[in-house]
Amino acid sequence: MKLSVMQENLARGLSIVSRAVSTRSTLPVLANVLLRTEDAGLKLTATNLEIGITYWVPGKIESDGATTVPAKLLTDLVNSLQGGDRIDLELGPAETLDLRCGRFESHLKGIDAEEFPAIQTTGERPTTRIAQNVLRRALEQTAFAAATDEARPILTGVLCRFEGDALTLAAADNYRIAVKTIPVLDAVAETSVVVPARALSELMRILSDSDDPVEIVLAQARNQILFHLEGVDLVSRLIDGQFPNYQTVMPRTHTTRAVLDREELLRAVRPAALIAHESANIVKLQIGSNGEAGITVSANAEIGDHVGQVEAAVEGDGTTIAFNAKYLADVLTNVTADQFALELQGPLAPGVFKPIGDDQYVHVVMPVRTTS
Repeated sequence: MKLSVMQENLARGLSIVSRAVSTRSTLPVLANVLLRTEDAGLKLTATNLEIGITYWVPGKIESDGATTVPAKLLTDLVNSLQGGDRIDLELGPAETLDLRCGRFESHLKGIDAEEFPAIQTTGERPTTRIAQNVLRRALEQTAFAAATDEARPILTGVLCRFEGDALTLAAADNYRIAVKTIPVLDAVAETSVVVPARALSELMRILSDSDDPVEIVLAQARNQILFHLEGVDLVSRLIDGQFPNYQTVMPRTHTTRAVLDREELLRAVRPAALIAHESANIVKLQIGSNGEAGITVSANAEIGDHVGQVEAAVEGDGTTIAFNAKYLADVLTNVTADQFALELQGPLAPGVFKPIGDDQYVHVVMPVRTTS
């Protein structure tokens, strides 16, 4: 293997695929990145056996070949070189990769490429396509609500339900649910899969803020899903199991509805959360009834207390409800609408957050029981 690539292109590719490198595996090769010449360029691949990322770096190939080298060392080494310079790579004896850049030369000991796990490629017909900016925004609004502990593995994923010309994403832990429906570019038969939220978080980093499509390929065995965009592939295993029927716990009615400015509520929640962090992380929202427009945001702990006022247009009964401060901050930070409608049915029923102007998104947060 002998080729030349530009430093900035190789650095970008390594920064993307390195997100999939395994840090805890007992297989040494999983700490490596696979370098293989392909399609007049250098193909970089990394995997932790749950997700795999492939990136194509344009280059000038003199001879074909493949090897694997430590991902972190190669990434740090390439980043230390001056941007814009050409890097020459050549595979020498005993799986030693030689790197030359200007007056610098490095040699890295590698592992045979044959020991690297095979990664699915885009050989199958795409299931559908979605505009990259549409999918990225939808993932930003949902994936954060997935569970992070492994007590119920199914909840660490995001339900992706394809139906006709729409895709519905749903994420939930035991305390909140986020649901978003977006259009797809190619109609597809009804099917549902659960994709690990971690894989979708990595996909968010790769997707651009453009209308260019990302192709979605569902493996025939229904055990993997692949996202393909120009120059990059991300493949992820799917989570086996039945995702909970979240629709049965989505509130259908409300007795109180407050329309408020998202930024203003977030500014009120943040200082309250600092006080709440010293106790049970509880923030209370007191909503005035008709004619008493406004919301009072408060927190109490042994260390002190905090009260803030937020303007709101209120319809219906006044009520007081308590939420975990983190869950409030999460939805207000990740769903960047100008205004929200907060719909409630009293202090013990879930709170429903709906961005004004977007009827395809809903976020439900369970309340916290308090003694008062």
